[in-house]
Amino acid sequence: MSYALKAVIARSGLLTAVASTLSPARVVDLQQGLALLPVSDALLVAVADPAQPRRTDFWSLPAGFDRVLAEWSKEGSVAYVEAEYFGGAGEENVAVWSDGQLALGPLHLVDGELPSSDGTPVCRALRELGVRAAEEEDEFTAVDLGKHRSTEGWAGMTT
Repeated sequence: MSYALKAVIARSGLLTAVASTLSPARVVDLQQGLALLPVSDALLVAVADPAQPRRTDFWSLPAGFDRVLAEWSKEGSVAYVEAEYFGGAGEENVAVWSDGQLALGPLHLVDGELPSSDGTPVCRALRELGVRAAEEEDEFTAVDLGKHRSTEGWAGMTT
């Protein structure tokens, strides 16, 4: 079974406001007041700024989009998340911006590497956004990020 996600995660109101200016954007509500903006191919084209350098520490963060995320974060913390798994093996890349600055990361978990004692990069980013997990779950489960197995699955959902 595979899992692939490229998304921006932030408070629902913040993502709803910024998505209203991006025609290909779809916002999907998560638990605990958060929402997810799937980074679809159409959204990549809409937010890319070819005049800016592309970050090489992410698979698909469009050129200049980190500056956009920093700007959005002036209204509240914003996480960019990439995760890809197949048969239990996989990788994660995340970063969180807050108050216009990089607040966490970029964090990476590569195939074959064990997560730190603080949890996976995705869980750490969610914690930075204020997610609290119950005793027997992690932050990923607490916001129900397993609801869809792909970015495309999330993109087909609307609030």
